[in-house]
Amino acid sequence: MFKKPLKKIIITSILIITSQIGIKVATANPAYNPIPLPLGKEIKDTLSKSDFPTGEGGFARDYIVNLKEGELVEIEVKSASFDTFATLLSPKGITIDQNDDVAEGTTDSLIYSRILKTGNYTIRVRSFGNQSAEGVFTLRLTRLKRE
Repeated sequence: MFKKPLKKIIITSILIITSQIGIKVATANPAYNPIPLPLGKEIKDTLSKSDFPTGEGGFARDYIVNLKEGELVEIEVKSASFDTFATLLSPKGITIDQNDDVAEGTTDSLIYSRILKTGNYTIRVRSFGNQSAEGVFTLRLTRLKRE
């Protein structure tokens, strides 16, 4: 006579407890949120071990920007603290272009890219290779031409 209601109470209690555990785990892990990047303004930021790991021994910091079809953009990353590596990713996360050193003997990065489709693009800044370098850098995104 008491088995059915007791069974429902136990199952309901288990569901409530497990759902509460899930909520605590979800709030303990912050979501991935790239930093909004304004066009034409140089920003100064810092790459550190608190940024997300690249899986290659270093860390990266991501920025998001809305770009329009036909735009030609220049992405420049400079640092006196580490050898920069810049990557431009499509709205689907596919690498469009990347650069380590703009010229022989430098450690700054420079990308020129024509945007083929309007959307939110990601610019990833990290140190070259498997370095876990940290430090201050500047990032500038400039619209050169729009067709």
